[in-house]
Amino acid sequence: MDQDKNVDIEQRHIEKRSDSSAVASTFIKYAAYLIIFFGFLYFLIKYVFPKF
Repeated sequence: MDQDKNVDIEQRHIEKRSDSSAVASTFIKYAAYLIIFFGFLYFLIKYVFPKF
């Protein structure tokens, strides 16, 4: 039962990168989504719902 196994173990090193330009562009993208969403809600509440 004693067999020598030659196994190559692949090692991965994960480095957490925080590229400030990628973080800033992602923040701007989601901030724009929020502004559009709340603008649409404001439009619905202000102009559409009072007509019912």
